Amino acid sequence: MSASFKGSNSSKFQVSEFILMGFPGIHSWQHWLSLPLALLYLSTIGANILILTTIYQDPSLKQPMYLFLGILSVVDMGLSTTIVPKILAIFWFDAKAISLPECFAQIYAIHCFLGMESGVFLCMAFDRYVAICHPLRYPLIVTNSFITKSTLFMVLRNGLFVIPVPVLAAQRHYCSRNKIEHCLCSNLGVTSLACDDRRPNSICQLVVAWLIMGGDLILIILSYALILRSIFRLKSAEAVSKALSTCSSHLILIFFFYTAVVVVSVTHLAETKNALIPVLLNVLHNTIPPSLNPIVYALRNRELREGFQKLFCLGLQKK
Repeated sequence: MSASFKGSNSSKFQVSEFILMGFPGIHSWQHWLSLPLALLYLSTIGANILILTTIYQDPSLKQPMYLFLGILSVVDMGLSTTIVPKILAIFWFDAKAISLPECFAQIYAIHCFLGMESGVFLCMAFDRYVAICHPLRYPLIVTNSFITKSTLFMVLRNGLFVIPVPVLAAQRHYCSRNKIEHCLCSNLGVTSLACDDRRPNSICQLVVAWLIMGGDLILIILSYALILRSIFRLKSAEAVSKALSTCSSHLILIFFFYTAVVVVSVTHLAETKNALIPVLLNVLHNTIPPSLNPIVYALRNRELREGFQKLFCLGLQKK
């Protein structure tokens, strides 16, 4: 598809749309990746809807830990839906064109959902910290009001803090190239096409990432340091095992999420000669965690598994 341009008074041109080329170097057979990607997306939506339905139907799961898990499921579905349908449209219908406003909106949505996921992990870490380190005060601190306020804070924080990223990207001048060697509109991928200086965009993204995800990660590490200190002071081996079990699922997801963030960031900064690697890692980082989160919790959480069983039994009884 040829580039589309619109004129300006300064005798320069501004592209009117971008072309998402897909995975670099494998354009001829990248459509074969659509099947596993579609299955991954369907499993993400199905598993997270199952978790939300189970939490809603089972009164025993109306606990802060599971309410935060439900919020995480909503965020995961939002992140996947922001990305995967457009990638499938590229592979199936050759719908590679995306307007500038749509592209900048996708940049905003991706950054917003990733920041919210990080924020939910922080809320879950705080929940475990209070439950293990201050169990007697837990019902007084982690209330429904606290959950509502913390969720609202995370939405406002990420909704407002990430605004400069797409705004600065929109202010760049795109005068010649409009083909993006990517499956989605990433900030660095889009601004690499700009004809003017893109350093403000790179600096802005770095600052936003450190303020949001970096700050969350520091607080999460601090929370779990205090949790582990409290756990290993317990005299009962059974109590230690139970406390570690309640945190294990959360720790697995945190480790995977932040490790993926670091790996994706390093590959972009390293500017590797193989352009496929950072693009592939970026897509996987935005699609695998939303499908992995419900699976990890379902496999490692007894109360949630019992909730699934009750839900399925209720469904069979209605039939």
